[in-house]
Amino acid sequence: MKRRELLGLAALAAMTGVSGLIARPAWSQAAPFRIYMVTWRGLTNVEKGFKDYFAARKIPVEYIMRDAGQNPQRLAGFVEEIRQLRPDLVYTWGTSVTLGIAGPYNAHDAHDVRDARGGFIGDIPVVFALVASPVGARIVPSLDAPGRKLTGVSHIAPLASQLAAMRAYRPFKKIGVLYNAAEQNSVLGVQELKAIGLRENFVIIDRTFRRDAAGKLSAQGVAELVLELKRDGAEWLYIGPDSFLFTVLAEVTAAAAQVKLPSFASTEAVFESPAGVLAGLVSKYHSVGQFAAFKAEQILAGKVPPATIPVETLKRFSFLVRMSAARKFGMLPPVALFNYAEFL
Repeated sequence: MKRRELLGLAALAAMTGVSGLIARPAWSQAAPFRIYMVTWRGLTNVEKGFKDYFAARKIPVEYIMRDAGQNPQRLAGFVEEIRQLRPDLVYTWGTSVTLGIAGPYNAHDAHDVRDARGGFIGDIPVVFALVASPVGARIVPSLDAPGRKLTGVSHIAPLASQLAAMRAYRPFKKIGVLYNAAEQNSVLGVQELKAIGLRENFVIIDRTFRRDAAGKLSAQGVAELVLELKRDGAEWLYIGPDSFLFTVLAEVTAAAAQVKLPSFASTEAVFESPAGVLAGLVSKYHSVGQFAAFKAEQILAGKVPPATIPVETLKRFSFLVRMSAARKFGMLPPVALFNYAEFL
């Protein structure tokens, strides 16, 4: 293995806490493993990191790429195709895709079954990435022991760590949240924030996205909702792991900038918005993809049962600060942040 690859894998091992990462030799089989990849809103840096890992390890892989296009109705068709193609492993992006492909761990409950066959993949290994709350979403009963033919990587820093980062930049008594009430991981996140707020004496002011006459989620009224959060005393706008929120992120962050409400992000992709997201404590998507690929390698090349592979997050997170937004808000970061934050 080339020295550059060794250094890259050493960095990944240090970041994730995975031991023995370099000691395993590159896989030498000629026939490629077949990995069926299902994304939610197109390719991201997570998939790039996933593929880069296998390329660096010289493990031959054939990828079968499918995208749901944020339409959950497509997932049942992917399940049928997976049954027909019988890939060696299935990769899923996000909570909605993972639940649509693998189902909840208690999928035998009547209300979870889509059809007589269960409607989910349970006999082919599944590795997920970008799931905010694997236990809360009922994907696994325990992070330490998934107990099913599935494992993966979560990308969200513990909320306590995010709140500590937020306080390090600017103390607060009220946090505003705008979210999709139909998205389970978003609801769970808001519930957890409120529970922490009760213990730590701060208030969550929340608003949900509106729907149009046809009942479809809409960006209409976003500016008004953000203004309501500001008027009710929100000192930060918390941008959680919400797929619909990401689709209207430009509108949300522009509205927040207009009323001088600084935004704090939980995911790296939020910083792709051209508007003024100020700060965030995030996992780098490329590293999440690499970590998910390491777990896939354990299953494919190492023959480790996925039910015994823990669901984990990265061990290190990046505190990002966008200086253009800091200047716009008149909120230059405290001097102490220069010791550990990454400035964009």
